[in-house]
Amino acid sequence: MSISRRSARRSVRILGVAAASAALALGVSGTALACNISDFSAEATCDGANGVINVKDIDASGTSATITVFLENNSADARQVGAAKTVKGSREGTTVTFSEDWKPNAEYRVRVVVDTATIKIDKDITPNLTTPSTACKSEESASPSPSESATPSPSESDSPTPSASESSSTAPAGTSSNAPSPAVGESNLAETGANSNTGLIAGVAAALVVVGGGAVWFGMRRRGANSGS
Repeated sequence: MSISRRSARRSVRILGVAAASAALALGVSGTALACNISDFSAEATCDGANGVINVKDIDASGTSATITVFLENNSADARQVGAAKTVKGSREGTTVTFSEDWKPNAEYRVRVVVDTATIKIDKDITPNLTTPSTACKSEESASPSPSESATPSPSESDSPTPSASESSSTAPAGTSSNAPSPAVGESNLAETGANSNTGLIAGVAAALVVVGGGAVWFGMRRRGANSGS
């Protein structure tokens, strides 16, 4: 059984369409697997108390790319952050980390360079990276230590401060105990207004005056009687 020319031409046409479709599919898949700038992303995070900038590459082809990070100031490069790093992407994503003590709301430019025989990329990740509005916090400032929050100082717990009433009641006692005690005579004068022996002395003195006066008078009278006889 011979094949007609028409059937042969149809078979060739079908084979050509299939080959073209296969080539187109291979081209599309190759383009999908090729490295491009959309495979890269950047994020500013905290590693404990230290700031870092992470650049992630999800290029499934594993093409090597060079990443460089710059701090921006008024739309110009202020300085480069560390040294440039090389990353090979993966379907799950590969991350390179740049240590940077970033400030809140700072702006960084991330440059991606790929230079192979088939792929040429020299572009920035857009838009530029803007850091969070809150800086990284240290563990000391975030939570006080147990010794500072739970344990009172010895001066606060062992020696309580006396109250105002206690201090006011003890002050006069200390003052009176330190003052010198008065003499016995002074205490009698303070109590009666004069010495308690003054009346007795005055009475004895008056009696002596009377006795003396009487003796003088009696002596003079006796002398006169003797002279008259």
